[in-house]
Amino acid sequence: MSFRLSQRDKDIIAFINQFRAVDRDSLVDLFFKQLKSPINACNSVMVRLYRLGVIERTQQYSPTVYLPVDAKIKKNSQKILHFLSILDVYKQMCTYTPPKQLIVEDKPTGRKGGIEPDLFCIFKGSPFWIEIQRNQYSEQKMQAKINLYEEFFFSDEWKALHWQPEDRSAIFPSVILITPVRYAVNSDHIRIIQVASIHELMEKYKGSAKHQRDGKPRESASSGGIKINLT
Repeated sequence: MSFRLSQRDKDIIAFINQFRAVDRDSLVDLFFKQLKSPINACNSVMVRLYRLGVIERTQQYSPTVYLPVDAKIKKNSQKILHFLSILDVYKQMCTYTPPKQLIVEDKPTGRKGGIEPDLFCIFKGSPFWIEIQRNQYSEQKMQAKINLYEEFFFSDEWKALHWQPEDRSAIFPSVILITPVRYAVNSDHIRIIQVASIHELMEKYKGSAKHQRDGKPRESASSGGIKINLT
């Protein structure tokens, strides 16, 4: 069967396997935008891949959402919306620059009960763990989540993560909470950034860069001694 797959086919399958749930319009934007009839081309390719049995799909959403063949997700699961939220954050980043070293549902501690960010990536040269809060939680629950990050910080295990730079000191990622609600959480040891979207994040740091150019003091944005520069 593999000989019937083009490189684009393989890239699409790998992308769906990575993000777990990908809607048709996102595939159009990411893989077909340069074509004359991107939606028709995407529909044609996805029907073919589905019939080949190399992807799954659910038509309980409009447009159709595609899933890996071994997805352990029910086709009406709320988990699909969770994965689509992660995909949306990735797409927002791509409007500035594609993030690197992407890990969906990262489990850096390798054990149950540790931190489980929705996304890890290196974006604009800085590492981030991203938590996407689609539902509102209590302040206590959010602080407990931050406390887990602090525990991991003090463990020093993060210094051995595979993406750490070999040529300089290890960096503890900043934690981005993507949430429409601001929580009164704090840490003396890790950088926490609360924004409603990646676009808001970029506006915030664009403003910081402007203050720096104007000679005004810039908001501290350090993580493990490394400055965050998103401009």
